[in-house]
Amino acid sequence: MRAMRILHVYPKDDYFTGAAIQLRELAQQLARRGHEVVVATRPSEHWARCCRQEGLAHHDVPMTSEVDVASAWRLARILRAHRIDVVHAHKGKGRTLALMAGLFVRIPVLILNRGVSFPLDRFQRLGYTTRRVTAIIAVCESIKRALVRSGVDGKKVEVIYSGTDTARFHPGIDGGPVRRELGFTPDDFVITQIGVRSWKGNDDVIDAMVWLAAAAPQARLLIVGARNPDSLCERVRHRRLNGRVRVIGYREDIPEILAASDCCVDASYAGLGLTGTLREALAVAVPVVATDLQGNPELVTHGVTGLLVPPRRPDALARALLENIVDRPQACARAMEGRRRVEAKFSTAVKVERTEALYRRLLAEA
Repeated sequence: MRAMRILHVYPKDDYFTGAAIQLRELAQQLARRGHEVVVATRPSEHWARCCRQEGLAHHDVPMTSEVDVASAWRLARILRAHRIDVVHAHKGKGRTLALMAGLFVRIPVLILNRGVSFPLDRFQRLGYTTRRVTAIIAVCESIKRALVRSGVDGKKVEVIYSGTDTARFHPGIDGGPVRRELGFTPDDFVITQIGVRSWKGNDDVIDAMVWLAAAAPQARLLIVGARNPDSLCERVRHRRLNGRVRVIGYREDIPEILAASDCCVDASYAGLGLTGTLREALAVAVPVVATDLQGNPELVTHGVTGLLVPPRRPDALARALLENIVDRPQACARAMEGRRRVEAKFSTAVKVERTEALYRRLLAEA
């Protein structure tokens, strides 16, 4: 089969967020399968350098807004220069600018990526329902259902779960050095939450620690990825949890961070598709507690691969965390079952195979 020419449009310059990592790994693996892969991002030396290392063509495109006509024209020139077969647009701005570029040059296959569950407004709905969009990849079934409720043709929506590199995230990782670096003792029970945003439920996890501190004095909370740790630290002080909660910034050694943890928690209450940290934690065979919301139950089956709690309920969250502390063998058994589920349905290898097959099918139909 002939190689495809694929353009990924990512209207941001970040590199270590979940969406950026998913795009990077997909582009790398498609290139290794022999396809010509082009990546367009906002100006970023980091993206440019890493694309060079992987043999990917990279283009800086300002993409300052959804009505950036100059950037749409720039994308159209990239499409012509590389004779692109498939455009895969990520994020709302990428979707709109790709549609605008399609006014200047024909796009054989245009695919949109949908990874969040926020409702579509009227403008967004037009972008998803237009016939110029060939297909939409939803990262979980719950997002597909939400798109269909918004008027999107379900036949155009393909569910392809985001993937975790199970060779990088695996149960054999040694978390000891990181655990010691962060000041945790062997007796501590380390609960880790990765990701800091208003709707991630960081405050709820801190509030759960108030109750948990009395019931399980060995419990410690680690929050990773804070742009401004001071705001969360103020809540920690207000809740009199000094010494029990540590807040740190971005880290690249996430497999080791998870391996250093005794439990991973996701307390998101809005906007999520399927939290990537849960996939990664289970790939490392670390027990998880997650909110029973959106795509999380597609990975975390309560009592089988982890524990689910209602969103915005610190009391329920604390009880679930305590259950993992009290019965660690059972928690670890759930985590190992979760590892098997990630390997079967949520790995990067499965994602790449399904995405490549979708590209080929749509291109053949086009």
